[in-house]
Formats: sequence, structure tokens, C-alpha cells
Amino acid sequence: MANSARTQPGTELPEQLEPETNPLDSLTLTYEKHKKTLTTITTALAVVIVGYVGYQNWYKKPNEEKATAAMAMPQLYFQADSMNLALNGDGKNLGFAKIEKKYDGTPAANLAHYYSGICYLKTGDFKKAITSLKDFDGKGTILAYQAWGALGEAYMESGDKAKAIESFKKATENKEDGLITPMYLYQLALAYEANGQANEAKEAFKRIRDEYPRSIHARDMDKELAKLGMID
Repeated sequence: MANSARTQPGTELPEQLEPETNPLDSLTLTYEKHKKTLTTITTALAVVIVGYVGYQNWYKKPNEEKATAAMAMPQLYFQADSMNLALNGDGKNLGFAKIEKKYDGTPAANLAHYYSGICYLKTGDFKKAITSLKDFDGKGTILAYQAWGALGEAYMESGDKAKAIESFKKATENKEDGLITPMYLYQLALAYEANGQANEAKEAFKRIRDEYPRSIHARDMDKELAKLGMID
């Protein structure tokens, strides 16, 4: 025949039936197919998690506790102004210099960098003072400003006025501090003077006079400004 059922209008072929699929069977087949890979990934994750927990509980935490305990004696020496004992230890107790290396990565070792820097500064080893203070991370703490100020002093003593000025500027960024900020503003002004920057020195002195009138340095500001030719 010229026309078959396929081409006759209104005639539809019956749909081919597909076997019903069970979602659970499909999932099972997928799991079986990738079981080895999934098992490997799961095992790896378990190793990482167990390793991390073990590191935190069996190494990091005890190490941090030991580092904190080790800081006690050198801090006492530091408070007593015994810089050499605080820095190098007394033969029985570690000093800050060894604590920062032995317990590297702990908060106590980080703090030891600060203390070591101050000890080196006070004993005249300005190069090591700079190294230790730069290694200290005081972000978010009041010690950050003190560390920048001490670093500025170390640079000044080393003859690097530009870096000293940069450090003193960072030490004076906390405008709410009525003790540390005017102290390092004064150091900043002196550094500007030594570097031949009289106008910048005037501005630093004026900040002490106007913003921190109750500070111990404020009483000398008129004299300092007069030396720079400014009286108002």
C-alpha cells in the first residue's frame, strides 16, 4: 500500500514501554561503581580529621602550655630589669631568645619576640632588637603600638631615621591612648627634627600640645615649638 499506518492522519503508534527503574537500585549501582573511590576519600578525610584533632590535643595544646610556663621566670627577670637573664636564661630556666625558637608558632613564642626585642634594645644590640620586634605580631593588642615605638627607637639608634619615622607614626595611630601616643609623638617629632623635617616636627609637637594637654610631654611643647620658630 502507498500509505502505511505510520503516514495516515490520526493514527498513532503505541509507545514503547520501558522497564520501571527503582531509585534505590540505581543508587546501589552507582555506589558499587564508585565504591572504591568513595572509600578512599572517606578514609583520607578520617585521617585528616583524626590527625588534626590529635595535633591539637596531643601536641599543640601541651606545647602551648609548656611555652606559657616557660615564660614565667624570664618575665620576672624582665620586671626586675635584669635584661641579660630575661633574654638568655639563668642556666636552669630558658630566656626569651630560646623560647621564641623552641616554641615557635605558639602565642608565648610570639610574645617572646616582643620581650626579646625590648631586651636587645635596652642592652644596645639594635640590629637584633629590630629583627625580634619585626617578628612580633601584636595586631589587635595595645602591645602593637609599644612594639612599633620600640622599633622606631632601634632604628634611630641604628641611624635609619626614615624607618624610625615610619615606625613612630604607626606607634601613634591609637588616638585614644593618652600615655603611649603622646610619648611616641614626641619621639616622632625629634626624629623629624633630626631628619631635617622642621614642619613635620612642628605638627607632631602641636598634636601633643592640643590633643594631649595632660600628658607629661605637653608642658614642654611651647619651648619645643619656640625652638622651631613657632610661637602661638
